[in-house]
Amino acid sequence: MHIGLIGGIGPAATIVYYQRLCAAVARAGQPLSLTIVQADIQTLIRTNTSDLRQEQAEAYAPLLHRLKAAGCDCAAITSLGGHFCFEETVALSPLPLVSAVAPLDDYFAAEGLQSVGLLGTRVVMRTGLYGQLRKTRALALDDRIDEIGQLYQDLAVAGACSAEARATFLEAGQQLIDRGAEAVVLAGTDLNLAFDGQTPGYRVIDALDVHVARLADLATGRAAL
Repeated sequence: MHIGLIGGIGPAATIVYYQRLCAAVARAGQPLSLTIVQADIQTLIRTNTSDLRQEQAEAYAPLLHRLKAAGCDCAAITSLGGHFCFEETVALSPLPLVSAVAPLDDYFAAEGLQSVGLLGTRVVMRTGLYGQLRKTRALALDDRIDEIGQLYQDLAVAGACSAEARATFLEAGQQLIDRGAEAVVLAGTDLNLAFDGQTPGYRVIDALDVHVARLADLATGRAAL
């Protein structure tokens, strides 16, 4: 299956999606058919923070038509924050959309997790992954959502993580564990910049990996839409 990705939101997340999807498909011994288009991160920041769902869906629509014209069989948005308008985008899309949020509830349940802590955009943390977790309780640092959300936004735009920002994210993860989370979920697709190569002393689950596994299964024919 030919996979289409809406990238650029942010660039670092797009690179990691590409790297990990290539690796996952290579492990299956198959070639990867992939096309990536570029969305505008500043547009997404504005629409996300103002909850302009229809406007962002309309910004995605021409990109999805471009992926369709390139021969893609399905498409995915390489940003959990970018999923805030998922249903509105589905209504406009000429391709099936592969959600990064939908597989997470089943994954957490299969791992035996009853509660997870979230780090990501303000909206992701405030809504508990858009209210889509039914089997697992989502925790956020309610008193720090604006702080952590702004720090994450800055990281996504810069495509790099300072030592100070990394220390804040790691400390926030520990605070989530202290408040009852059994694992910390990187619910922002650029957070690998802060957590890769680190040993924080608690379990970390990168939501990006769950999404990539689903896309790899589609790309290799191990799963159907």
